[in-house]
Amino acid sequence: MNKRETIDLIVRYLLLLIIPLGGLFILYKIFTPLTVYPVYFILKSIYNATLLEGNIIFFKGHYAEIIGACVAGAAYYLLLILNLTTPMHIKKRAKSILFLLISFLVINIIRIIVFGILFTKGYQYFDMAHEMTWYFGSTLIVILVWFSNVYLLKIRAVPIYTDMSNLAADTFSKKKRRNK
Repeated sequence: MNKRETIDLIVRYLLLLIIPLGGLFILYKIFTPLTVYPVYFILKSIYNATLLEGNIIFFKGHYAEIIGACVAGAAYYLLLILNLTTPMHIKKRAKSILFLLISFLVINIIRIIVFGILFTKGYQYFDMAHEMTWYFGSTLIVILVWFSNVYLLKIRAVPIYTDMSNLAADTFSKKKRRNK
């Protein structure tokens, strides 16, 4: 590893240590309105919805509160972890982060709207579908978004593994040079 790669590695992993200190709060602060308002505007155009206090949307005789689990801040954080543990050039990293966050946001908004529509239709399996999507669907969405990102941006590195193998290769090659 050259000096630039070493500094990049240190900065990326330091960010991973710093982000949890207030990062989830910040992610929710950013992505809650970015989730609530588009959902509200779309439901307003379909059902003449009203945005009430907080994140509560009233539409077609129903109240729906968009809570933290709906915003899925932890999923955004996981996508950031995957990005930051993968070595890549800064321009590709910026494109990757934008793609990851915007893609997940759009898919999440669509998911919430679909569930809002199903709820108003009295879909008999709503609770089961909602819970399954919450537990498993969000994981699948994160995986889909990450692998789409890898494919579209032609990312060849593997999160964590590539960094560790590069460090190991450098460590062992330096030891061999010293022993000679």
